[in-house]
Amino acid sequence: MRAVQVTEFGGPEVLTPAELPDPVAGPGQVLVEVDHSGVNYADTHQAENSYLAASRLPFVPGGEVVGRTPDSGRVVALLGEGGGYAERAVVAEAMALPVPDGVDDLHALAMIAQGTTAWLLLRKNAHLEPGETVVVHAAAGGVGSLAVQLAKAWGAGRVIATASSEEKRALALELGADVAVDSRAENMTDILREANGGNRVDIVLDMVGGTTTDQSVAALAPFGRLAFYGMAGREQPKPVKLPSLLRHSTAISGMWLPHALRLPGNVFGTALTELFDLVRAGELRAIAGGEYALAEARAAHEALRSRRTIGKLLLNPRA
Repeated sequence: MRAVQVTEFGGPEVLTPAELPDPVAGPGQVLVEVDHSGVNYADTHQAENSYLAASRLPFVPGGEVVGRTPDSGRVVALLGEGGGYAERAVVAEAMALPVPDGVDDLHALAMIAQGTTAWLLLRKNAHLEPGETVVVHAAAGGVGSLAVQLAKAWGAGRVIATASSEEKRALALELGADVAVDSRAENMTDILREANGGNRVDIVLDMVGGTTTDQSVAALAPFGRLAFYGMAGREQPKPVKLPSLLRHSTAISGMWLPHALRLPGNVFGTALTELFDLVRAGELRAIAGGEYALAEARAAHEALRSRRTIGKLLLNPRA
């Protein structure tokens, strides 16, 4: 089969088209004929071995696929150890989830990881309450564009979006954000408070890191919450001293999607079902960020790392 393989760690240049043997499903697994693979920012970390879970060479990157099983069932699946950038992928049966009618490939892949991430950040980390102010960093991205919509649908009093270009800020406003500010602002603390009428903010969803995180923490209101779920800027925030949280009774939490799969009560499945229902009702939409041929995976990663992209990126292994 055709696939993309990584044989040495590094940037986008290590993504190499290859011909590999077809994977074989073992006990508790199912073979999926891949129609599209999802591309996530986490994949860029996996390629350079800077992700939370260490990679082992050689490997096929990609953590999500949509396609068909041998019985012609249409499924979307998460892959625990990669393998998605290929014409065929083996996935755990428990993670091959049916795609309902009315949900296309774009929306299936956008919801399986990025949609559930936005759902969990707002529900489990931030515990959004009606009327609260929510800041969504990288609001035109895969998670951010969905988080803006969900926050408004779930009663946020004000959604403040940050993005790096006029085009991205316009998109965030179109999706329901009340205010959109430049993510390149020199003092994010002041910008966020100004966007909130001079007041501190209740919730920040942050996947940027560095000074963006530091200054967002400083913008939190009493009992404000910052949910940290990535470090796209590849810059560590300053360490937070616990006594400093007492000044405004603030909270900082982290979120890594695999942990949601361990929660009792099938929280992940509940989130995905609710997201699919919103998509089918026309109340939630994924933004198409571009479709790349399998051999163009390098270009997809270059676009992600340069922060030029919006929405959800797809790989087409048939192209």
